[in-house]
Amino acid sequence: MNTPISREDIADIRVGDIVFLDGHIVTCRDVAHRRLIEYGRELPVDVRDGAILHAGPITRENPEAASGYEMVSVGPTTSMRMEKFEYDFTRETGVRLIVGKGGMGPNTERGCAEFGALHCVFPAGNAVIAATEVEEIEAVHWTELGMPESLWVNRVSGFGPLIVSIDSTGANLFEQQKVIYNQRKEAALEKLYEKVRFIK
Repeated sequence: MNTPISREDIADIRVGDIVFLDGHIVTCRDVAHRRLIEYGRELPVDVRDGAILHAGPITRENPEAASGYEMVSVGPTTSMRMEKFEYDFTRETGVRLIVGKGGMGPNTERGCAEFGALHCVFPAGNAVIAATEVEEIEAVHWTELGMPESLWVNRVSGFGPLIVSIDSTGANLFEQQKVIYNQRKEAALEKLYEKVRFIK
């Protein structure tokens, strides 16, 4: 997948699919969402048809880089923290790809379905690997928020694997898996109870 991303580009992608991103992705987490939705502040970078990453990266100064910084580590942060903002965020920004850790809920499902977007999971514990897929930090905004909350504009190549957890129909892989888990759990517990009935 390449940025900019059109609605047609993601129309046939479904939950459970694995994609890789070439182009640009902007780190954008709690405070940036709050500034846009609760305080009406315009984002300093246009993410329409683009990608955001729920992450608080670690960077270091590099005078040879265009932005003056290079990426050290960029692990995803828990996406559910942005859940209450994500419908409005998707509507206001036109973002197409949201990447983070863990599942999201009905606000994000609705936003993805109405406005044509995906939520994807970058496997946790791979922050250094993710950093190697950042070719360059091209710019940074809102640095007064500190390193984790700043908006880092990254040019990436083969960024992933990204597991599609919510697709543009609003289907939610995590919710689907919960149903399967609960079905299996009951069967497993029945077998377990037979072996430990003496402690009941």
